[in-house]
Amino acid sequence: MKNVLAFIMFLLLSVKAFASYVLIPMDADSQKNHLKAYGITYWTLEKQLKVKWLLNYRGGSFLLPDTESIQKECQIRGVSFEIISNTMAETILEEISSPSKNMEAVVLEKAPKIAVYTPSGKQPWDDAVTMVLQYAEIPYETVYDEEVLNDNLLLYDWLHLHHEDFTGQYGKFYGMYRAYSWYINEKKSAEALAAKLGYDKVSQAKLAVALKIRDYVIGGGFMFAMCSATDSFDIALSAEGLDICEPMFDGDGSEAGYQNKIDYSKTFAFKDFTLERSPLIYEFSSIDMTRKRNVSKTTDYFSLMEFSAKWDPIPTMLCQNHTALVKGFMGQTTSFTREEIKSNVLVMGETKMNGEAKYIHGIKGKGFFTFYGGHDPEDYQHRVGDAKTELDLHPTSPGYRLILNNVLFPAARKKKQKT
Repeated sequence: MKNVLAFIMFLLLSVKAFASYVLIPMDADSQKNHLKAYGITYWTLEKQLKVKWLLNYRGGSFLLPDTESIQKECQIRGVSFEIISNTMAETILEEISSPSKNMEAVVLEKAPKIAVYTPSGKQPWDDAVTMVLQYAEIPYETVYDEEVLNDNLLLYDWLHLHHEDFTGQYGKFYGMYRAYSWYINEKKSAEALAAKLGYDKVSQAKLAVALKIRDYVIGGGFMFAMCSATDSFDIALSAEGLDICEPMFDGDGSEAGYQNKIDYSKTFAFKDFTLERSPLIYEFSSIDMTRKRNVSKTTDYFSLMEFSAKWDPIPTMLCQNHTALVKGFMGQTTSFTREEIKSNVLVMGETKMNGEAKYIHGIKGKGFFTFYGGHDPEDYQHRVGDAKTELDLHPTSPGYRLILNNVLFPAARKKKQKT
């Protein structure tokens, strides 16, 4: 009988020793396709399998259960992976748990349902988020004004705001593009949709949409915005009840003295900004640093901040990367004036020499938001009509990794608050 028990114990120990995991490394030297690695992680979560996100371990690696299907999927998508034993996995997790290491293992439990706020007839210039979601093979659905106003956002865990203008000024493209057919058609389409929704002006419809998105975040949603969707969203909230649009945008004049009536308490991230009144200037307000910065393309980089993985896991997750220095890139809203960011908003990426913030994060009610300045991390100065970025040429892009960090964030297990 003792021999039988000893044999059973030997088998159990052998199984434990030889059980294995798939480690997807995310450091610069080991991973040949960082972007598709996020897609593998999402795909695994869709299979109702849990994943450990190893914060600050080899660039923010992923630890997955070892199955033949996961290995095959990595091979198909060109994602580098390593098979490690259960013993090795325990050694890694033990190292990560050490108080002396700025690392943490976060459990990802559920594939978040993703929505992209974008018009169905969007223009040829691309949106970085939809491009990288498609490249990483992460599924998403699109919503626009009707869906938002009908409370369809409640169906989603994560919302991205396409490069939208929530102020009703058509992106401030009037000065350069007002005679172009695409601008004329876009304006007519926006006016028709606003009328269909029961609003006299596009600015009124966009405000209603912004308020619904605000409520979505307050209720526990996660909102990610880039470029002009960042500052125009906050401006719309701050100008609620005011007419800040000139006649070429809405048919009548703006309200006298509207600058002094702006309510900064209604915004998510920004304060004390001054609106740009001229319709001929391609700018919304003083929030954006595009016209104020003095930096060349060759020297344009921003630094990611370092946070405590054990005490500040959220910003640590959002900053995971294989480099702390990321190439800068421009947009209608390139970056944010540091002095005009609220004190309760966390700056996660910055260019210190210019006093500008590139990548910020905050909490609103029960939800979260991240604002990322610029249009396309691999197209320095994207212009109307330019060809889209081919991500096959940039599979290890650190700028695009920041977007995908945000996509996976809602999958993280929520820790119970201490009482």
